[in-house]
Amino acid sequence: MKTIVLLSEANDPISGRPHLSRLEAQAIGLAANLDKTPQGLHVGPSEEGASAALGHGLSGLDVVETSVGEDPLPAIAGFLKNALNGNEPPALFLCGRRGEGGLETGIVPYLLAEALDLPILADAVAIRPGEVQGTLVVDQAMAKGARRRVTVRLPVIATVHALAPPPQPFAYGRMRRGELRRHRADMIPAAATSAESTTPVVGSHEERPHRARPKLMRTSGTSAGSHNLHVGPEPDEAARLILAYLEENGIRRYGND
Repeated sequence: MKTIVLLSEANDPISGRPHLSRLEAQAIGLAANLDKTPQGLHVGPSEEGASAALGHGLSGLDVVETSVGEDPLPAIAGFLKNALNGNEPPALFLCGRRGEGGLETGIVPYLLAEALDLPILADAVAIRPGEVQGTLVVDQAMAKGARRRVTVRLPVIATVHALAPPPQPFAYGRMRRGELRRHRADMIPAAATSAESTTPVVGSHEERPHRARPKLMRTSGTSAGSHNLHVGPEPDEAARLILAYLEENGIRRYGND
């Protein structure tokens, strides 16, 4: 299964020096379990920091050189679109949940999925081939330590959660053996992205009066994670619901009943 790991321009939070994001190093570990020769892609002014990914298990790294401050999304989308149209298209794209030491918005994987018209799966902690050819079984990290197992069809983009297995140890010899391929951004055909649509147009907004939203309250008889919605209950009914909630969650009432 051909796999590409996307590498961001990460910076150490203390020194500010470029380095490999731990989440992306964990993504490499997941990729190595599926692909004997996982590849990487980095778009930015320098591969410093990202090149360490070769020492953590990547067989090759493509670097698309762009200027400082340039939006990397068009070059990433263009490169991957060419790969998808090639003779041996990749089936899985892995990346961290968000960048490290930069803007850290976490929105790039979703914009990329939209540009390439691919499904995206968030917070993967384990990945294995599905029983049906062309599918993957992915364990997702949920709130409060829960896990959800889903089956997805390929190709797909997946972001990796911090609870994924730790990265493989760095090996200098492995980094030296890895293949580093440099590309000029102007040689990558741009893929259409929706980045333009995310920029608000002056005069296109609409003002509305503030409207209070109803609050969600979990009440007796509901399972964890589910809620009953009560809009404008009578005072007696509201008090009963609050008391039921307190008792259900083991909160004692002090004083006389």
